[in-house]
Amino acid sequence: MSAAEVAGRAAAELAELLGRPPESIVSLDRTDDGWRVGVEVLETRRIPDTADVLAEYEVETDQRGELVGYRRIRRYARGRVGDDR
Repeated sequence: MSAAEVAGRAAAELAELLGRPPESIVSLDRTDDGWRVGVEVLETRRIPDTADVLAEYEVETDQRGELVGYRRIRRYARGRVGDDR
């Protein structure tokens, strides 16, 4: 599978598990066992939308792109600038 196919599949499977659509793919790394994909998800919609709460999930897949695990690594407001990892 190509990197783009792995990322798309990981985002789709995460959306199915969470019941929320992904906003974007924010990172993609090859690991010894497969892939690690960072997926941004809208957790809470607010008004104005700059106050929406987003979350970044780290999705682990095997070599074939099958999801083997995921975890939320941070939550933040959409309008927040910067990377505080």
